[in-house]
Amino acid sequence: MTEHDELRDRLRAVDPASTLPAAHPDQVGRLLEDVMSTELTTENRQTGTRGRGPLTWLVAAAAVLIIAGVGVFAVLNPGDDPAAPPTAADAQTVTELSAPGTAAYSARCMVPSADTLARQSVAFDGTVTTVADGVVTLDVTHWYAGGPTDLVRVQAPPAELQQLVGAVKFQEGGRYLVAATDGQVTVCGFSAPYSADLAALYDQAFS
Repeated sequence: MTEHDELRDRLRAVDPASTLPAAHPDQVGRLLEDVMSTELTTENRQTGTRGRGPLTWLVAAAAVLIIAGVGVFAVLNPGDDPAAPPTAADAQTVTELSAPGTAAYSARCMVPSADTLARQSVAFDGTVTTVADGVVTLDVTHWYAGGPTDLVRVQAPPAELQQLVGAVKFQEGGRYLVAATDGQVTVCGFSAPYSADLAALYDQAFS
């Protein structure tokens, strides 16, 4: 350990403000300037000359350590406050969808076609990130129609709807092609787990 290291450690050990937040760099700069311009002097009894005393250099060294601490703080925390609330830039946009009621599908399902699919106001390729409390959250990788938003939340279709009209059963981690109109997921095979055939139908409908 060098003499400077030892001095630095001793200063840190006795620093009463070591637990306080780091000062602003402008404030520290003014502090150092004030310290160096203050005449904390001693007098040589033999020559009568006056000069800067050890206290001056001790205080200056302390100021230098403060500046060094501020520099480290600025590098590790470039203006970010972890406790600060999220800003508008951090907020994620969401498309909200729901499952259709069983009354809307009293008739038999039609065979999916590109013409019918093209009339849907929302269509996307996405992966389910969570399924919780009857709500499915998907991370969209490609929008065919509607959006774009960061996420899509879908009210999970009930089991009887799946049996009645072949609604898609979302599973966490699964990839799906989903179409919707008027805020409701389109079923009868238009929304289903990803497949090359269904993807080709989506490409044809929204080309």
